[in-house]
Amino acid sequence: MFKVGFIGFGARAGLWRHAHDPEAGTAVTAVCDISERGRADAAKALPDALVTDDVDQVLDAVDCVFIVTSDDQHAGPAVRALEAGVPVFCEKPMAITIADCDAMLTAAHQNRTRLYIGHNMRHMPVVRQMRDLIADGAIGEVQAVWCRHFVGHGGDYYFKDWHADRSRSTSLLLQKGAHDIDVIHWLAGGYSRTVSAMGELKVYGSITDRRDRSGERMGDWFSTDNWPPRSLTGLNPVVDVEDISMMTMRLDNGVLASYQQCHFTPDYWRNYTVIGDQGRLENDGNGSGTIGVWNKRSRGRGEPDLEVAIATAEGGHGGADPRLVAEFLRFAREGGPTETSPIAARMSVAAGCAATSSLRGEVGPEGTPVTIPELDPALLDWFAADQPS
Repeated sequence: MFKVGFIGFGARAGLWRHAHDPEAGTAVTAVCDISERGRADAAKALPDALVTDDVDQVLDAVDCVFIVTSDDQHAGPAVRALEAGVPVFCEKPMAITIADCDAMLTAAHQNRTRLYIGHNMRHMPVVRQMRDLIADGAIGEVQAVWCRHFVGHGGDYYFKDWHADRSRSTSLLLQKGAHDIDVIHWLAGGYSRTVSAMGELKVYGSITDRRDRSGERMGDWFSTDNWPPRSLTGLNPVVDVEDISMMTMRLDNGVLASYQQCHFTPDYWRNYTVIGDQGRLENDGNGSGTIGVWNKRSRGRGEPDLEVAIATAEGGHGGADPRLVAEFLRFAREGGPTETSPIAARMSVAAGCAATSSLRGEVGPEGTPVTIPELDPALLDWFAADQPS
């Protein structure tokens, strides 16, 4: 039996359902959570598993581990697991600082331990279909990527718990944006070299109804009836992250990109536009809808020259979660190439951190361009070779 551990048993711990399949030879056998509620939930879901508040007990008992703690708690247990030789699945974003990302990469490299980052959007049908269209030459060579992210659930998802506290998330441009930045990089075939950004706390900062929700989970308070945004109550005691932000990126391959994020829109979805030198493509919908490709000139807004239905699949995030878990379990056992990339995960965090410094005026006036710190070539080479043992 391939024994699987979980560190953290909160919102993303639902991935255990895809990892626990004793008939197929994998079982979640140990869980660590520092909260009483997390341990109680784990004991109820997995009555035969070891449930503890001791990370080392889990690492001693498993063949691989999922780290699904809050973002600011990723790096510590990840480094400990990698140093112990235990393959790691780390939930995205990889960490909330560039230094912590680099510490994880270094620990994996020095100890020759497999590291996987849970960027599930690389397994979402809409993203994969757009990437396939680009690879097939549908729009020629990519020149620009634009992403608009309408975070309609932002008030409930990110302003009533630890996400609203920059000491625990850095910013939502990092915490939420790291997913889209990774997709932008993947579709464009490069990484951000310089970024600039602006943003503000325009709506949720004026709400004075605050309370400590320790012991609660997002499902306890979420409702689409919580509208309009200024009517929300029970926000986190600390709210110091921006609720609207936008960044521009110049990639190392010359592609230009932009990302806009708003947490007080009524609808919740992402729109990507990719412009090539022979056309453009754009998605209308995420889990359903279509991807349009335009290759001919028109007067005004022309109809797509090609329209592709977005595929559907069973499982969370448009079917991405079960594929993500299956890929990690195969990788933890056997190694080999993966769709996700620890280097790419680090580069998305680095872009988000640099953009946050730009929008907060930490390196000059707001919007001052910031250069992304480079990685050690030895790390780049080792991860590019699929982390050989």
